[in-house]
Amino acid sequence: MVDQHRFARHMSDEDALMWNIEKDPILRSTILAVAVFERVPDWRRLRDRIDRATRVIPRLRQRVCSPPLRLGPPRWAAEPSFDLDFHVRRVRLAPPRDEDALLRALEPIAADAFDRARPLWEFTLFEGLRRDDGAEGAALAMKVHHSVTDGVGGMRLLTELVDLAPDAPEPGAPAEEPEPGESPGALDLVRDSLSHSRRRVLGIARRVPATVGGAVAGAARDPAAAGAHLVGTAQSVAKLLAPATSPLSPLMRERGLGRRLAMFAVPLDDVRRAAKATDGTVNDVFVAAVLGGLQRYHVRHGVTVDALRMTLPINLRTEQDAPAGNRFVPARFAVPAAIAEPAERVRAVGEVVREWRHEPALALTGALAGVLNRLPTAVTTALFGSMLKGCDFIATNVPGSPVPVYAGGARVEGLYAFAPPSGAACNVALISHVDRCCIGVVVDRAAVPDCDVLVGCIREGFDEVLTLG
Repeated sequence: MVDQHRFARHMSDEDALMWNIEKDPILRSTILAVAVFERVPDWRRLRDRIDRATRVIPRLRQRVCSPPLRLGPPRWAAEPSFDLDFHVRRVRLAPPRDEDALLRALEPIAADAFDRARPLWEFTLFEGLRRDDGAEGAALAMKVHHSVTDGVGGMRLLTELVDLAPDAPEPGAPAEEPEPGESPGALDLVRDSLSHSRRRVLGIARRVPATVGGAVAGAARDPAAAGAHLVGTAQSVAKLLAPATSPLSPLMRERGLGRRLAMFAVPLDDVRRAAKATDGTVNDVFVAAVLGGLQRYHVRHGVTVDALRMTLPINLRTEQDAPAGNRFVPARFAVPAAIAEPAERVRAVGEVVREWRHEPALALTGALAGVLNRLPTAVTTALFGSMLKGCDFIATNVPGSPVPVYAGGARVEGLYAFAPPSGAACNVALISHVDRCCIGVVVDRAAVPDCDVLVGCIREGFDEVLTLG
């Protein structure tokens, strides 16, 4: 378990970008993770554990304060009137209390925006979930704004809520609780933001001479190599920021605010065997399965596509990074969709993904986000909208727990992520949990009016690829 979390007071440029582009509601970046329990957890223990987590993790008791006229980055400030009961709720699932009823109850949660005057998270325990064996289970919906953390960071934060045994002793009070503090006034925000911006500029200024000196020295030693590196980096940045004026799919073109959710699971060992059989990775198999399902969906509608444009979040987080904030790059690229042979499709996907993981521009995302954040909000939002709304789908892969975990004494059977479409027609997310891959699907209803057909095709895509193992 993490004893103490250290969080920056100001948003990073990457986090601020996630916050600012929500001027366009289609680009809302709400993460919804759902833990499915084999029985109903003890409510008192679960609530107490969540309360403790808010005392260990300062971000969960903070709200965003933006300086006037965007004179600096947004900052996090303690919410003096923090009310745990506003963020933690307990309801009984409506009949027929099956998985479909749970998904319909989750859809408005996934679609609704946060109250920006409060901390950006809310948990809802749905009791009464009917299991296949007739027993009563439950599900915990954990909704968090993307500016708080990303998928990999969220898994680290989740360790504050779970145990490795059902009867594990309750952890003691945190060693040091965050001070309540007061919400800053407008003048304080301006003064603080200007001071922060000045420090940031000075920090960059100190690094420039060394960077320039190193570049000059490198050019003196090998001018041709230095020039090629500069050109390659510029081309990589252009690829990363290139607008996509429209989706490649002739079917999934509309964008709206309605959401449909679906979830299913496949054996992790089957995915690993398919990866080994094709000399690929779990992620290669995952993306190839989704891609095959999308091709099937188009064929069902009498359309064939040669390629689809996807967004793949590439994780940049290291063990030294705090679990808060975002440490990923949304790489966008076209993938071949007309490859019928599944093994060939896995290899083709792997080749494209590995090429993108080595793009020089990935190391410059912080600087690029800083430049974009200094543009007017409307310009930044329009630019990102042009980049993201032309994507057909998003594929998100997050490593989960390799061992069973418990919350409130109840075992977590599955953990599903419903990640935001962020301008794409759908987002398919995979979390590995113990011996299964939990697949969560979020569909933009304007782009895909027949969600059940699409999800059925994606499941068939998995069935096809897993036979490779």
